[in-house]
Amino acid sequence: MALRRALSVAGRRWAQPLCSAPWGDTVFAVSSGHGRCGVAVIRASGPGSRGALQTLTGHPQPPPPRVLALRRIRDPATGETLDRGLVVWFPGPQSFTGEDCAELHVHGGPAVVSGVLRALGRLPGLRPAEPGEFTRRAFRRGKLDLTAAEGLGDLIRAETEAQRRQALRQTEGELGRLYQCWSETLTRALAHLEAYIDFSEDDNVEEEVLSQVDATVRALEREIGAHLRDGRRGELLRGGVRAVIAGPPNVGKSSLLNLLCQRPAAIVSPVAGTTRDVVEVALNVGGYPLVLSDTAGLRDATDPVEREGVSRARDRLQQADLVLAVLDATAVPTEPAGLGAALGSLLPPTATPCILVLNKADLLRGDGAALRDACARGDPLPPAALLSCETGEGLGRLLELLARQLVRLCGDPLAGSPSLTQSRHSLHLGDCAAALARYGRDRRRDLGLAAERLRVARRHLGRITGHVGADDVLDIIFRDFCVGK
Repeated sequence: MALRRALSVAGRRWAQPLCSAPWGDTVFAVSSGHGRCGVAVIRASGPGSRGALQTLTGHPQPPPPRVLALRRIRDPATGETLDRGLVVWFPGPQSFTGEDCAELHVHGGPAVVSGVLRALGRLPGLRPAEPGEFTRRAFRRGKLDLTAAEGLGDLIRAETEAQRRQALRQTEGELGRLYQCWSETLTRALAHLEAYIDFSEDDNVEEEVLSQVDATVRALEREIGAHLRDGRRGELLRGGVRAVIAGPPNVGKSSLLNLLCQRPAAIVSPVAGTTRDVVEVALNVGGYPLVLSDTAGLRDATDPVEREGVSRARDRLQQADLVLAVLDATAVPTEPAGLGAALGSLLPPTATPCILVLNKADLLRGDGAALRDACARGDPLPPAALLSCETGEGLGRLLELLARQLVRLCGDPLAGSPSLTQSRHSLHLGDCAAALARYGRDRRRDLGLAAERLRVARRHLGRITGHVGADDVLDIIFRDFCVGK
């Protein structure tokens, strides 16, 4: 027991809970979003929510748990009826926050909502909730981890089907379970290593434990490395693929933007160099989010304002996830080699995926068939589409190419293991992988230092989900090795 107490004291030095602030007051807020609507949901969470529900409805008892009941909702100060709506009672821990919760489903007019909120605010012990406080309380009560909380925020903000699917997987805990599984594997390896360090001289722990720990750490390092090398699929899907329309002046870049977003988002003019700044719109293409930018024509400009626009266009190209390279179909070679040379003179060599758009197809005379054949051949050209922004001819082909690229960049959010969605995850996983890599070098020199590398790696995993502690390490030591009986 002395050893357990010593390890527990040492563990507390590095086990820092992410959320330890006390809570116990009752908070309330509109949880269904703001603005005029048919029904608004007002939630109260905390020990005073039962009394608040009884006071506003005038009933001595709340309705049965999780059963909707029709009630008159009155202002306790004046007795005036504010609305007639549905109420529901969620006793903790069977609620979203894990606390006692009450919900009032009222008509969503601003006067009704503000009247009910004022009535709640007059009750002793209740206060308006801070932004995100319901979710924060759910995390503190263990109803969801940090990754699920982030997924919930993404689900609320999701604008496309693919974003919804990815966020729903994360909200349901798939990403958190993956990281928790890795954390448990690392915890077991750390416990076994610490047991070997402390008890190997007493023959309580066999020497082969070290080789098992080494194998576990190497396998975990490979898994995390593969997870990090996912091409940022989850992050791209969450924030939108950044696509840049690039090309020489007066080839129809702004017309292409307007055609894709079906509105006059950019000024179109026959004067070359009209676009001076970046014009950005968000689109939904095949259920995937696309952030499309129209940029200034790429050329050696003399006008200082246009020169700044070209500079911004080149900067945006450096940041792009996808490039739509637009050329004038009436002014390019018809054979693939010549088309490739024209494209290469426009864009610097880069690994960024590209779609070649040959605009002004409606002005072609005898070269249309040759250009269509060149676009269909593919290699050495990128995927290409012959398009007329004037008539819309070829738009279906371009949207098909766009959808393919988006699927390739973002992947299928329902297939395989869940993807990284936050730069915060990438940062901590990178630090975790670095600590595991240093474990191998330190293991040959000093077992104590090697154990510290595993602690650091485990701490980074715990910071992703919000679970950082030492007691589970102690549990495994005493369970697996029966030390201290």
